Parts: sequence; structure tokens; C-alpha cells
Amino acid sequence: MTDQRAIQLDDLTAQLEAAAARLRSGELDADSAATLVDECATLAARAAAELDREAAGVQAPPGQDSLL
Repeated sequence: MTDQRAIQLDDLTAQLEAAAARLRSGELDADSAATLVDECATLAARAAAELDREAAGVQAPPGQDSLL
């Protein structure tokens, strides 16, 4: 994994953790919570895309077949 991708994933993780903390706090009204949940979905999709790009660049070791 490149340093830049690791930083991006760390940043996305931190944003998701902060959002989860805000949701758990119970201080948000329903509309704000719903908006934050949508933002979490977007952040999670970005993180998944980064992981997919990383996985696509990884070669299987000799003797190992790809599952896909």
C-alpha cells in the first residue's frame, strides 16, 4: 500500500469514527442524523474504492489462484 493511500484510508477512518461518535452522542436531531448517515455511506464507499484499487494491484503469490 502506498503511503498516500494509507493516509487517505486513515483520514476516511477518522472521519467515520468521528461521525459515529456524533451519532452515538444522541445530540443530533433526526434530520441531522440522517444527513450524517448519508455522509458515512459516502465515506465508506470511498474507503471501499481505495481498498479495491489496492487489492487490484496485488498479485497472488505463485501457486495461488485468484478467487475472482
